[in-house]
Amino acid sequence: MRTQLQPMQQLVPGGDLTAYIQTVSSIPVLSVERERELAEDLFYNQNLEAARELVMSHLRFVAHIARSYSGYGLPLADLVQEGNVGLMKAVKRFDPSKGVRLVSFAVHWIKAEIHEFILRNWRIVKVATTKAQRKLFFNLRGAKKKLAWLTNDEASAVASDLGVEVRDVRQMESRLAAVDVGFDLDVDDESPSPAPVQYLEDHSANPASLMEAADWESAANEKLGDAMAQLDERSRDILQARWLNEDSKQTLHELADRYGVSAERIRQLEQNAMKKLKASMLA
Repeated sequence: MRTQLQPMQQLVPGGDLTAYIQTVSSIPVLSVERERELAEDLFYNQNLEAARELVMSHLRFVAHIARSYSGYGLPLADLVQEGNVGLMKAVKRFDPSKGVRLVSFAVHWIKAEIHEFILRNWRIVKVATTKAQRKLFFNLRGAKKKLAWLTNDEASAVASDLGVEVRDVRQMESRLAAVDVGFDLDVDDESPSPAPVQYLEDHSANPASLMEAADWESAANEKLGDAMAQLDERSRDILQARWLNEDSKQTLHELADRYGVSAERIRQLEQNAMKKLKASMLA
């Protein structure tokens, strides 16, 4: 019997989450035979309608799994959406010839997407990046619901079970206990404690340093102008064309053609002009 599918607009967990869960819970669970038929149609014929029916009939399981991660302080609707992404990935990769039910295969993909979402959003600063750290994070987070700070024996037991060092357990425990601090104060925040934005010094905005840099640049430009004025017209033109024209700097050969001399002669004139310029600016 074909599953009665609901309209897609009712299957988005972003609005009324209660209505969404009621909707997906009303979709009948597939029989073994129907699931195999759909899976084979998708696997061998790439029938997207079969994929749609497989996804729809398993949305209830995603919602059930997502509820188990509600203790991380993240919106359940977001967890469900991420789990649905994992379900779709599982359906795409499901091989009916393996002899297992889709739900058993999909659990790994659903949890993997939810885990990634939690790790990206649980803290501003990432608490776990490697595979071992991620495993430690979720196992230790579950244990911390029942325990305060771990004793030495408890930390050693966790480290032994997960195949990590005790210091790794202690480090992750500290990360779990940390609290994000906003860089700026909220508009309505009347707390006497300063936010980082109030006590971090911006050295680049030092007025004395900015004035000193401006004065130095002005003096250097003035000396450069005086030194250029002491050069003959040809030498000044060569330096201008070779170094000071930002939009259209000219090559030795282009200048050689203009003055009717060799490129080597232009290079010599350039070097002599640079020496005179340097001597004038250092005087």
